[in-house]
Amino acid sequence: MIEVSRETRERLEVFAALLEKWNARINLVSPRDMPHLWERHIADSLRLVPFITRGARVVDLGSGGGFPALMIGIACDAEMVMVESDQRKCAFLREAARACGVKAQVVSKRIEQAELPPAPYVTARALASLTQLLEWSAPFLLPGGKALFLKGKNLPDELTEAERCWHMQHRILDNRAASGGAIIEISDIKRVE
Repeated sequence: MIEVSRETRERLEVFAALLEKWNARINLVSPRDMPHLWERHIADSLRLVPFITRGARVVDLGSGGGFPALMIGIACDAEMVMVESDQRKCAFLREAARACGVKAQVVSKRIEQAELPPAPYVTARALASLTQLLEWSAPFLLPGGKALFLKGKNLPDELTEAERCWHMQHRILDNRAASGGAIIEISDIKRVE
């Protein structure tokens, strides 16, 4: 896990306790993942922190249980815009943002129906194929902005598929996850004509 300040660690602990409480009522993470919450979800999400400017506005797609959105909001003091269609998860996201002191807006809509001003960053974790993520991300990204996605071991195949539909600049930022996953940074997204 990346090094965090004592204050950040305390805020992450508030988040973890709240998630454990809510997870008993709504499925935010798999019950079998709860004993591994810190390494499997919190630490994995924190891997994005070094690539996001402190205080930046970030649109997170399919925010679900708050990964990576709330981790970024806590560690980067980022202004988070979380897009999530499940109303129960939206209630959790609002409560967790309040309890953890994260500047946040929760957009209770399907991603394709959300209308948001573009942001310097778009993030997502364990949401969809890279091709689909690019489709959803393009309208929310400022010119010169970056999409940061936590992807699994199928990233090379997903990248090959996405390049059939999209022109983009990309680089692999971090592929040290035990699961074989990687962080891909994408910019200059344009649909293939």
